[in-house]
Order: sequence, then structure tokens, then C-alpha cells
Amino acid sequence: MLVITSRISIPLAEFSFEYSRSGGPGGQNVNKVSSKAVLRWKPAESPSLPPATKARLLALIGMKLTTEGEWLVTSQRTRDQGRNVDDCLEKVREAVLAAAAPPKVRRASRPTLGSQVRRVESKVKHSATKKLRRRPADD
Repeated sequence: MLVITSRISIPLAEFSFEYSRSGGPGGQNVNKVSSKAVLRWKPAESPSLPPATKARLLALIGMKLTTEGEWLVTSQRTRDQGRNVDDCLEKVREAVLAAAAPPKVRRASRPTLGSQVRRVESKVKHSATKKLRRRPADD
């Protein structure tokens, strides 16, 4: 069970793992051991996620989904297959945790008096600069 929050947890049966040989550190070990972990998961079909969280997650990882709707998470950070699997699960956990938090509602605020004065002063200064660039008037 991958525990995201106290309310959200995803059973490991929803994930499928594939293993292959990885690059990176390991010397000759890299050529012998399949330590790279690839996690496959279809978040749109997951019954474990609340609908709002699912929608935010799909918006967050939309470009990372395959045409079948699978999200591929890979890890070849370490030489150990088990630690790479844990790393993949941690990446999924962080993404779902980010999607679980509802976005802050922006409340419009009024500009301060100082910012209004600075804005008007900059407009006056810009206008004066442009007036100096004009051709002199014939009187």
C-alpha cells in the first residue's frame, strides 16, 4: 500500500513494474543486473483517488501520459532494484501529494496609495521623455 495522506492510499496492485538494465554507476554490474525500474500506472482508472485529486493530477502530468493513458515513472538512480522501485513510488507519492492540495483561491486586492503614485509619476516621466523626442513646433 502506497500511503499518500491519511485519506489517500493506493494499493500496490494498481502498479505494474518492469525491470531492465540501467546506465550510470555500477561498473560491470550494470551489464549483468536489471536494476532500472519502470513503474506503469493508469491514474485515470484508479479508484483510489478522489475525483478532484484525480483531475488535478491528470492536469499536472498530462504530457507524461502515453496514448493508452499510462504514466511511466522510471528510476535508475541506484544500483539496487528495490531502492529504484522505492524511488519510483516516492515520485508517484510526491506528484499525488501535490495534486491532493487544492489550489489557493486568489483574492483580488487594491493597489496601495504609494504604488498608485509611483505609477502616475512614471507615466508623467515617460510622457515628458517622449515630448522631448518630438520635432519642435513652428510658431
